[in-house]
Amino acid sequence: MVGSWSGMRTRHHSRVHEDRRGRTRYTLTDSENGSAFGVCAEVEGLFGDSGRGTYELFGWVPRTRVRGWAGGRVWLVPDDEALGPWLLEDAESPDLRRSPGTDSLVLTGLDDCEGPPEGHRGRVRVHDGRRWLGSCREFTRVLPAAEPSAPRLVLRGLAPAERLRAALSKGTRRALDLGEAALEIRDDQGEPLTERLLHGKVLAWRPSGYGTELIDLELDGSLCTPVPEYARPVRERWLAGPPDTPGAWTCLATRQRGAWLDLVRERGCRSTPRDRAAGHAYELDGRYITDTPGLHLALGEAVNGPGGYFGGCVAALADCLRGTFGHTAPATLLWRHAATARAHLSRALTPDGDPYDLFTVVLETLADGGMDVTLA
Repeated sequence: MVGSWSGMRTRHHSRVHEDRRGRTRYTLTDSENGSAFGVCAEVEGLFGDSGRGTYELFGWVPRTRVRGWAGGRVWLVPDDEALGPWLLEDAESPDLRRSPGTDSLVLTGLDDCEGPPEGHRGRVRVHDGRRWLGSCREFTRVLPAAEPSAPRLVLRGLAPAERLRAALSKGTRRALDLGEAALEIRDDQGEPLTERLLHGKVLAWRPSGYGTELIDLELDGSLCTPVPEYARPVRERWLAGPPDTPGAWTCLATRQRGAWLDLVRERGCRSTPRDRAAGHAYELDGRYITDTPGLHLALGEAVNGPGGYFGGCVAALADCLRGTFGHTAPATLLWRHAATARAHLSRALTPDGDPYDLFTVVLETLADGGMDVTLA
């Protein structure tokens, strides 16, 4: 139920109330003009499951054991070369209790709706970008039993700006539809971290237990893609502020490293680091480059310090080498413990399943960008 302003003190402000540290992590803004609707301390509903597709692969012939998380980018490659490979992101194989002798594999993940057409009957091979997981004679999409409920976001302890207070006081359906909005997220040092787009439709509001003149605002989150639950510890770590020492990500598994890299990328693309002068000497600690996220996290820290960004894929790395991301050519890079990356990244697979040497490709990209690399 939508609340009213009766019983609440209604001192008018010309700008959004600024509370103590940690109270202004989240700012609800108008996507069109950037004006703020309010700031708050806490948001419920940011984490959850996105609309994951479920697929059953019949006649599964494994080449490696697939159970639990299968990879950040899993490719299904049809034998028919006229059809392109199909990408399944953040793929998982749920622990289903299947009957003895069942020869199928179930995968869930975020799909890009491209690839073999519905009802494809040809063989499909599956890989995770590093190794072949197996093959199946055909696959089918398993439709969910019911549509997931529409997500809702609750902004707790919101200090409403005058525009939002006016909309709530009016209370009409039109007034309560704020249009496309953005939830801007800052760390406790006040630096931009990331943002989520959402439909700013007010569903309910009520006085908040966080303090006088603050409200709890419930919004339709239908445009907001939930953050995966496994990324919650990474997000909470970054909300306290960026890391002040290198290697804070090294203890993480590949899936969580990917979540760390997502934040590094979003934060890095929102800021403009000062380019160092040409001739700068960088040093890279390569002891923990055991996967692709680790590669880009280590490169980012080598160039831009703890939590620094310098590309999240080979194409982005090439863009960063052109300038405005902390680097000016020519420069040098001393890559320590390079054997670790060579051992883990030399055998990679393209989406089509063709083998290539990712380690060598990265070295060539750095050289083309004016960075002279010495391996140690």
